[in-house]
Amino acid sequence: MIALREFKDRIGARSFILFSVLGPILVLGLVYMLFALGGETKQHWKVLIADHGGIFENKIMAGEDASITYYFANGIIELDEFKDGKKYQEFDAMLEVNEKVLTNKTGFLFYRIKPSTRMQTRIQYQYERRLEEVLVERFTDMSLQKFRSIKQPIGVTFSDVNDPEGKANDMTGWAGFFFGALIFLFIFLFGMTILRSVSREKSNRIVEVLLASVRPNQLMLGKIIGIGLAAFLQFVIWIAIIGLGLYLMREHLFPDLLDAANMNVKQLILDANDTSYQEKYFAAREYNEFVNLVYERVQFANTLGFFLLFFVAGYFFYGAIFAAIGATMGSESDGQQFVIPIVILLCLSLYAGYFTMNYPDSSMATFLHYLPFTSPVVVMVKLYQGYEPGHAYEIYMSLITLILSAFGVMAIASRLYRNGILQFGHRVRLKHIFKWMKRT
Repeated sequence: MIALREFKDRIGARSFILFSVLGPILVLGLVYMLFALGGETKQHWKVLIADHGGIFENKIMAGEDASITYYFANGIIELDEFKDGKKYQEFDAMLEVNEKVLTNKTGFLFYRIKPSTRMQTRIQYQYERRLEEVLVERFTDMSLQKFRSIKQPIGVTFSDVNDPEGKANDMTGWAGFFFGALIFLFIFLFGMTILRSVSREKSNRIVEVLLASVRPNQLMLGKIIGIGLAAFLQFVIWIAIIGLGLYLMREHLFPDLLDAANMNVKQLILDANDTSYQEKYFAAREYNEFVNLVYERVQFANTLGFFLLFFVAGYFFYGAIFAAIGATMGSESDGQQFVIPIVILLCLSLYAGYFTMNYPDSSMATFLHYLPFTSPVVVMVKLYQGYEPGHAYEIYMSLITLILSAFGVMAIASRLYRNGILQFGHRVRLKHIFKWMKRT
C-alpha cells in the first residue's frame, strides 16, 4: 500500500510527465546534433587560393564540396595583408600556390583557426589531386580524361593489431559512459525525491500517524520501492521514445547509403566515370562516426539487461542512503549538508567512468569496477569497450558485489530510519548516527 501510494503520487505529478516527454526529446536532439556535426556539415571553410602564376587556372575540383568553398586570387598576397586586410576577413584560410610548386610539390596553408584532421585531409587531397592533373597536362601526353579514369580515390582503414575490428575504441567507451551517466541521473533525481518525501513527512509529523500502523522498516522500504517503480516506468518511457526516434532518424534522416536497398544501380553505372561523383564518393566515405556508432557498433540488445540490473541495484544502494539522510536530519539545512557528499560521490562515479575509458587495464580501473559507488558507470564503459575473452565473469562479480552492498546499506539505513525518524529539532552529529546504528 505504501509503495502504491508513492507510485501514484509520482506518476501523477506534472514534473514527472514533463520529464518523461521532454527528457528523451532533448536526448534525441543531442543525438541529432552529433549526427549532423559528424557528417559533411561538421565544418565549413572558405579557402582563398593565392595562385601566383595562374598554375591551377582557377580550378581545383570538378564538382562541389559541402565542407569547403574555394576562391581564387591571382598574384601575390602578403601574409600580413591576408591577416589584417578587411576584404580577406571572410576567409578561413589562404592556400598559397607559388611558381615552385611544379618542382618542389609543396603548398602552404595559412589558417585563422586550426582545422580538424578531417578538414586537413580534404584540403590536402584536393590540392594534391589538382596538382597531379596540372603535371599530367604539362609533362605527359596523357589526356585528363584518361588520367581521371585511372586515378581513383583509395581508402585506407587504420586498425589496431590487438583490436582489428575496432570493438574497444574510445567511441564505444563514450556510449558506455552515456548509459552509466544515465543511470546516475535517474538515481540522483529519484534519490532526491526519496529524501524530500521523508523529510516532508517528518517535518509535518505525518510520520507519527503512519508509524502507528506500519513498522519503520516497512515505511522506508515501501517508499523506496514505490518511487523506484516510478523511476523504472519513466525509464521505460525514455527507452520507447528514444528507440522510436532513432528508428525514424535511421529511416528518414540518416539512411545507410551503402545499403543495397538504398542504391540506384543504373545511376551508379552512369556516374562511375563522373569526376564530381568521385569527389562526392570520397567525401561520403569519410565516416560519420556517431551514426556508425549508434546503428552499427552499439549492441543494445546484449547490454540492455545488464543496464537494467545495475540500474535497479544502484538505485537501491543509493536510495537507502538518501532515505537514511532524510530520517536522521534534524532540519532541512542538515539534510542539504549531508547531500553534498552524495553529490561528490556521484561526480566521482562519472569521473571513474571517464578514467576507465582512458586506462581500461589499470589496477585503479579494476578497483573502481568493483567499488559499489562507481561500479554501475564503470561496468557500462567496460561492457561497451569489451571484456577480454574469459573475463566476462567480472560483470557478474561486480553485480553481486553491488547487490550485497545494497542489502548491507539498506540494513544500516533501516536502523538509522527506525531510530531517527521520530527525532526532531536536533543537530545531526556523528555520535548520534553511531548511537542509532548500534540500537536494535
